[in-house]
Amino acid sequence: MSCHQRSKRAPLRRLLGAALLALAANAQAFDLNSDSPIKVSADNARLDDAKGTAVYTGGVVVRQDATELTADRVVLYRSQGALNRIEAYGKPAHYIQPQQGETPKTDAEALTIIYAAGENRLTFEEKAVIRQNGNVFKGERIDYDTARRVVTAGGGSKSDGGDGRVEMVIQPRQGSGTSEAGN
Repeated sequence: MSCHQRSKRAPLRRLLGAALLALAANAQAFDLNSDSPIKVSADNARLDDAKGTAVYTGGVVVRQDATELTADRVVLYRSQGALNRIEAYGKPAHYIQPQQGETPKTDAEALTIIYAAGENRLTFEEKAVIRQNGNVFKGERIDYDTARRVVTAGGGSKSDGGDGRVEMVIQPRQGSGTSEAGN
């Protein structure tokens, strides 16, 4: 690869990296250290204190302030009296986090969404799609390390019916006059 080709790819890599971080920056799930309660509504609930689980089914809505998770089935796990894991299952399950400061609204969906607070991990599995400010990130599995702000994605295997690829649609930078990718 020539020096000219490498110099043309550097702005594209920076743009891709910035877009990936922008998509993930707001995906922090629920704030378990907040004073705001997490409210759950559903058609049915089964609480098991001995196991530390609560299983909600039927039109489940989990909300904390304006952050919302909707699914067909949600399992909450408690350990030592504190909520530490949320698993949501749907066709698909949806996760919405409103705009925070300059970070735009995040709208995500997957057949399975898992928030593991102790692991600082938010995972979207099976037909995962994250949308933010016109940008779209798709994969069979998208993991976001909320502490280190690192995204890892996989396209799934071709034997699962997918094409084995991760897809991104990145909108051009708005309002700056010139685009870094256009140079």
